[in-house]
Amino acid sequence: MLGGMAGTPIRSNVANVLVIGTGAAGLRAAIAAHQAGSEVVVIGKRRRDDAHTVLAAGGINAALGSVDPQDSWQQHFADTLREGYFLADPRVVELMAREAPAAVLELADWGAPFARTPDGRLDQRYFGAHRWRRTCYAGDWTGRAILRTLAAKVAELGLAVVDDQYVSRLLVGGGVCFGALAFDLETGERTVFLADAVVLAAGGHTRIWRRSSSRRDENTGDGMYLALRAGCRLQDMELVQFHPTGMVAPEDAAGTLVTEAVRGEGGNLTNALGERFMARYDPERMELSARDRVALANYTEITQGRGGPNGGVFLDITHLGKDEILERLPRMYRQFLEYQMLDISQQPMEVAPTAHYSMGGVVVDPDTHATDVAGLYAAGEVTAGLHGANRLGGNSLSETVVFGRRAGEAAAGWSASRDLQLRDRTVVRAADEELSGLVRHGRQFARPLQRALRDAMWETCGVVRDQDGLRRGLDRVAELRELAGQVDVRPTSEGYADLAHALDLRASLVTAEATLLGALARSESRGAHQRRDHPELSPELRVNFQTRADADGRLRTAGRPVPPVPSELRRWVDSGEDLTTAGRLLE
Repeated sequence: MLGGMAGTPIRSNVANVLVIGTGAAGLRAAIAAHQAGSEVVVIGKRRRDDAHTVLAAGGINAALGSVDPQDSWQQHFADTLREGYFLADPRVVELMAREAPAAVLELADWGAPFARTPDGRLDQRYFGAHRWRRTCYAGDWTGRAILRTLAAKVAELGLAVVDDQYVSRLLVGGGVCFGALAFDLETGERTVFLADAVVLAAGGHTRIWRRSSSRRDENTGDGMYLALRAGCRLQDMELVQFHPTGMVAPEDAAGTLVTEAVRGEGGNLTNALGERFMARYDPERMELSARDRVALANYTEITQGRGGPNGGVFLDITHLGKDEILERLPRMYRQFLEYQMLDISQQPMEVAPTAHYSMGGVVVDPDTHATDVAGLYAAGEVTAGLHGANRLGGNSLSETVVFGRRAGEAAAGWSASRDLQLRDRTVVRAADEELSGLVRHGRQFARPLQRALRDAMWETCGVVRDQDGLRRGLDRVAELRELAGQVDVRPTSEGYADLAHALDLRASLVTAEATLLGALARSESRGAHQRRDHPELSPELRVNFQTRADADGRLRTAGRPVPPVPSELRRWVDSGEDLTTAGRLLE
C-alpha cells in the first residue's frame, strides 16, 4: 500500500497494461494486450456488461459483400471520408475500412449472435449514406450483443476487471504515464493502479447537452478531461453528432435513442402536415440520407412550426408489420411500450434530434493510437480522427474493435520495451490530496449545476449555432465554473456519488469550453456543425481545430491542416458526389 493523505492507506494494484473503460473499445484493448503477453487490469465506472456500448443499437459496418458483392473496403473508406466532409484523418479511415471485416468475423467466431442470410453468411442492412448494404446486426441490440461477446472472452481469458471505479487523475511523471488514481463508488476506497502503459477508453461528452442519447452519469467528458490534463491535445470538439431521432416524451426519457435501424428497415419521416419532408432536403436518398442532413431536416421542420404535439416529427414503421418489427426491431418495440404505451406497429413515433456522438476527442497516432503522452493510448469515442464532421451509422462499433485491438497491442509493446518504470510518489500524493480536498461542505450541489450546463449547451451550441449564442455559452460556463468551486461533497451510506458528480461536473465544464471554442473558430457550416451566421461551407476551413491546456489551465485552440488522401485511394473519393449546402435550409 502507498501512504495517502494524513496517513490514510491507498491500495495499490500493479499490471503491465491498465485499461480504463469497460465498453467495447476497452475490452477489445484488454484482450489484445493479454494476447500480446501483458498482464492486464481493466477498470470501469459501470458494470462490465452495461457500459455505454449497449446503447449502440443498429449495427456494425464491414465491407463483407455478403448481400452486395460490389462492396469493398475502398468504397467504405470513400463513403466515410466523403460524408465526414474530409475532416477525418485518411489513414485512420483506411485502417478502419480495411480491418473491419476481419474484426467482425472475429466477433462472430467468438459467438456474437449476428443475423445471418439463409445460406449462413452474415446478413447486412442499409444504413444512411452508405453506398452498399454493409451493416451487420443483431436485431436492434447490436452493441449489447458485441459487449456481451467481448465480456465473455475477457472472462474466458481470466482477465482482471474491477467495476465501480472512478478515475480522478491519470498519473504522469517525467512526461510518462504510469497509471491512474481511482476510488470505489460504493466504499470510497482509493486505489493507485500502477502500469507500464495505460489505454484510455472512457467515452465521449454528449451528456453535457440537455437532450442526449447517453444515460445519466456517463459520457460527461471525463475521459477527455483526464487526457487534456495529462498533457494531450483535444481535436474537433465542436463536431458533435446530433442523431436525427431521439424520443421526445416523457421528459425523463427525452433524448433516448431511436435507432437508425428503423430508417434502415424502411421507416418514413413525416411532419404534422403529413408531408414526407425529406424530399425537400435529399430527394434521392430520402430517410437514408446522412445523419447530419436528416437531423437538420428534422430540426428545421420543428422550428418552422410543422412539428407534432411534443415538439418532434413522426417516424412511421407501421407498414412493416408487427411480426417483422418484433424480429428486426424488438428493442424499439418494447422501448415505446415501456415509456409511452405506444405500439409502433400501429402508430408512428414522435422523434427529434438528440446529442448522440462525440466525433472529436483526444488526438492519437493513427496506427498505434498513442497520445501525446508517452505510455498513454486511447481508443473509441474518446478519440478524434475517424469521423470528421459527420459519423456514418455503424462506424462507431467498427472503430471500437479495430482500434481497441491496435491500442492494446501497442500498449503491450510499450510495456515489453520498458527496462524501468519510474513511479513518482509526489504525483500520487498530489492526486490524493486533490481528491481529498473535494470532500467538503459547500453552498452548491452538483446536480443543478450539471442541469444548468446542459441547458446552456443545448441553447447556445445545439443543432444550429451562431457567434452570439456561443459567446453567451462561454460566459455561462465561466459562471458555472465559479459556482462549481463551492459544490457540497459528503460521503453517505449510499456511497460516494457526490464525489463522482463533482468530478463529472469539473470535466463537463472543461469539455464544454473546448467545444464552444472550437465552434466559434469554425466559422462555417460543415456536416453536424451548422452556423446560422455562416451558412456556407468554407474551403479554407478544411482544418482540424486542436485544443490544449496552458500551464495555468487556460485552453487554446488552433487550426491544423487535415492530412492528404493517399493517391491510390483518391479515385474512390473523387467518384462520389460533391459536397454542397443544397437542401440544407437552416431556418
